[in-house]
Amino acid sequence: MVTMLILILLPVAFLLPPGAGAGEIIGGWEAKPHSRPYMAYLEIQHEGKTIICGGFLVAKNFVLTAAHCNGDEISVKLGAHNIREQEESQQKLSVRHRIPHPQYNDATTNNDIMLLQLAERAKLNRWVDTIALPSASERVKPGTVCSVAGWGGTSTESESSPDTLQEVDVVVMPDATCSRKPNGPYRGYKSSTMMCVGDPKTGKDSWKGDSGGPLVCGKTAQGIVSWGYCTPPGVYTKVSTFIPWIRATMKRLQR
Repeated sequence: MVTMLILILLPVAFLLPPGAGAGEIIGGWEAKPHSRPYMAYLEIQHEGKTIICGGFLVAKNFVLTAAHCNGDEISVKLGAHNIREQEESQQKLSVRHRIPHPQYNDATTNNDIMLLQLAERAKLNRWVDTIALPSASERVKPGTVCSVAGWGGTSTESESSPDTLQEVDVVVMPDATCSRKPNGPYRGYKSSTMMCVGDPKTGKDSWKGDSGGPLVCGKTAQGIVSWGYCTPPGVYTKVSTFIPWIRATMKRLQR
């Protein structure tokens, strides 16, 4: 049986099921500093441990991430490139409300999306800015080249993670690439809420980079790093499906 990897990263060691191998943002490179001003670095306190995830700024006081990145307490760092240094660009903010999708299923990882309302508004500048969301039910065509970034590990030989933001280009695959084997490892794949991303032939993938980071197609956040296995494709939350919920939730909390 293939073990599923939930794409969460611990600060010094990957949180993996027994028997799973170490992983990385595969085939990637260091991002140009602050070229992705929407990126958020999340530190999550959960049951006495610190877990690390990614996220992205969608409004001055809202970050979008994966629901499985929830915990007892979350702090958000914006404007970071090197997360081990106190860069002048960085803004560290606490989270006022954690709102995982009400239909999130931790057994199947379906509806893996969560809004974080920040305790104060981020100061937008050249280092910190929002990213656009797709329109409701917008579809990304198979073959589209998108990109994903995070502070996930870069070597299968080491459990340490990089100090600086890494990125990689990935290809959106047809849903059938993930769903055609109903009894296989992707049996939980749902085309209505998930995206199948990463060409098995190239090996480029983010199968265990930072969960919660955005899949960026053009200038739009079309997906959220969710789950996967030891080789591509990986599975991403399809953001366009959740636009009505995102808008309604943000509006309710802004009152």
